[in-house]
Amino acid sequence: MALYYYHRASGRRLNGSPGSPEFVRDYSDAEHSQVHSLKGTVVGLIRDYTLSPEFAKRAESTQKEYRRMLTKVEGQFGKMPLAVLEDPRVRSDFLKWRAEIAESSGEREADNRLSVISAMLSWGIDNGRVFSNHVSGFKRLHKVDRSEKLWLPEHVEAFMKVAPLEMQRALILALHTGQRQGDLLKLVWTNYEAGKISLRQSKGGQRVIVPCTQALRRMLDGMERSEMVILKTKTGRRWTARYFKGQWEAASKAAGIVGLHFHDLRGTAVTMLAEAGCSVPEIASITGHSLKSVHGILERYLARTATLATTAMEKFENASSTDFANRLQTTENGRVKTAAKSLK
Repeated sequence: MALYYYHRASGRRLNGSPGSPEFVRDYSDAEHSQVHSLKGTVVGLIRDYTLSPEFAKRAESTQKEYRRMLTKVEGQFGKMPLAVLEDPRVRSDFLKWRAEIAESSGEREADNRLSVISAMLSWGIDNGRVFSNHVSGFKRLHKVDRSEKLWLPEHVEAFMKVAPLEMQRALILALHTGQRQGDLLKLVWTNYEAGKISLRQSKGGQRVIVPCTQALRRMLDGMERSEMVILKTKTGRRWTARYFKGQWEAASKAAGIVGLHFHDLRGTAVTMLAEAGCSVPEIASITGHSLKSVHGILERYLARTATLATTAMEKFENASSTDFANRLQTTENGRVKTAAKSLK
């Protein structure tokens, strides 16, 4: 029985057996031919983008998700010449594809695929591969406003009553630092020193130093350091993202909490900092965002709570600059009613 080998991507037959000079030569020629054929097409742009230093700087989870979606893009538009991307009409092609994805896989997935295309095209412009990004600025189909999704005291209390110790520790750490789940699960004991937690965030690479509250210090100082990581499973192992998510959802369900996620603790922490009177730069120093973008981020994270409104009106009522307004009363028969406080 004869055995033949073929180059998977190009379909070219490879002579000889694996490792033989003929096989190595044919394989190298097929690879070279494949790379050459990719140039000038969307699939070539995808390959260059995913091999770029800029792509490598993205968080590992982001890279994985981008590659997944770009594989879908390659299947749909891979053979498209890059010259077509310069035609404004290509936007309609991408939007039509998004509509199909929205129907089959949901609006969020459809929007995310278009966002990845836009990110790749922006990279292509910066690196001289393309000259236009006709996807930029598209209106998203999927809209989520989680500014009202806060862990209120009653939610936290219910969770702490039924959640396993491992989940309780994760909640306290998230609520008192405002950090992302992925970064918290990677924390090791060397990140905690002199009452402060220092880390480099996986998303953006920002280095932050978070002074620990007394409550957080009590928890950390009272934990055994038998393992390198701070947050660990019941058996003392590192958490995987999937296993942690499952355990967190189970604890939330047991507590009767619906519609709140672990990520909402980040927004809750930001809201608590604002309610405590922290300034935008102070909040940014904890979350790790730049001052330039923090205002926009707070619009998403900072819910308009009753606490903030009450504090604002207390300031209004007690400020000397608003004294005249606080004395105003309605008039009756031409006489002005004022507050009991005498005018100065």
